Amino acid sequence: MRFTIFQDSRQGDRSGNEDRVGYTYSKDVLLMVIADGMGGHMQGEVAAEIAVTEITRLFQQEARNRLRRPADFLVSVINAAHRAIVSHAVAENLLESPRTTCVVCIVQNGSAWWAHAGDSRLYVLRGGKLAAATQDHSRVQQMIDSGLLSREAAATHPERNKIFSCLGGVVPPVIAVGAEFALQTGDTILISTDGFWGPIPADLIANLLRKQDVVGLLPGLLTEAQKRAAGQSDNLSVVAMTWEAQDDTLSIDTEQLDSEHFTTSSNTMDLDRHAIVEDVTEEEIEKAIAEIQNAIKKVPR
Repeated sequence: MRFTIFQDSRQGDRSGNEDRVGYTYSKDVLLMVIADGMGGHMQGEVAAEIAVTEITRLFQQEARNRLRRPADFLVSVINAAHRAIVSHAVAENLLESPRTTCVVCIVQNGSAWWAHAGDSRLYVLRGGKLAAATQDHSRVQQMIDSGLLSREAAATHPERNKIFSCLGGVVPPVIAVGAEFALQTGDTILISTDGFWGPIPADLIANLLRKQDVVGLLPGLLTEAQKRAAGQSDNLSVVAMTWEAQDDTLSIDTEQLDSEHFTTSSNTMDLDRHAIVEDVTEEEIEKAIAEIQNAIKKVPR
């Protein structure tokens, strides 16, 4: 594999950063992942931390060789991360489980697969245009799809931050899985949280990528996204990869890597922090959710 990759996460105008983002690759497989901890729920940054850490850990267990069923793997690891978050809530006696969005992308054999829950986004940018994108699991997206709301009005709608799928909730996440997407030389896959994609349109990114590579372009666009938010910027996080990039000074060539070797970059606090959280059975997760619901009922109103 040969590609150029960029990653960054910024606090924006918030008091802390609840976004987590990372990538890891072996000789034959690349994983990119992003999670936006939900600020309306306690410990959103912990949910995002667990999601990225758990998905990275499981990938490194399974991807020493090419993944046999990438789409199935994506669903499996997102569900595993969801269960790990709920297990954490029970272990810490939290009245409410932390929650996070999530986007995960796998690249191998010249193709990409992705899956997501929530309103963090994935774009595939090709030749100055948007070639593919995820659809937000949000109330405003449902209204757009039903013709009740324009995309322009959605940008300022009061319910634009309400989503119906996430990791860590009392019900399993709704996971959308993209079909296999064959990559062409120069294609860029970009995943980001809403602090970035909200102020910066996809077509602008696509057009600018015709003149600049991801490493040169995205730092400035992150700064521009925060500037456009006019003091109200959410956390901003991006990981972007351009396939078969030709610039030898920036591109990564994995051909010489050992199949057992992984290179990893992430803004998680410690990739081993939640390694003690083991995968649990469906019966155990149902019991954990019931405990959370019972605790909520006992809170005086």
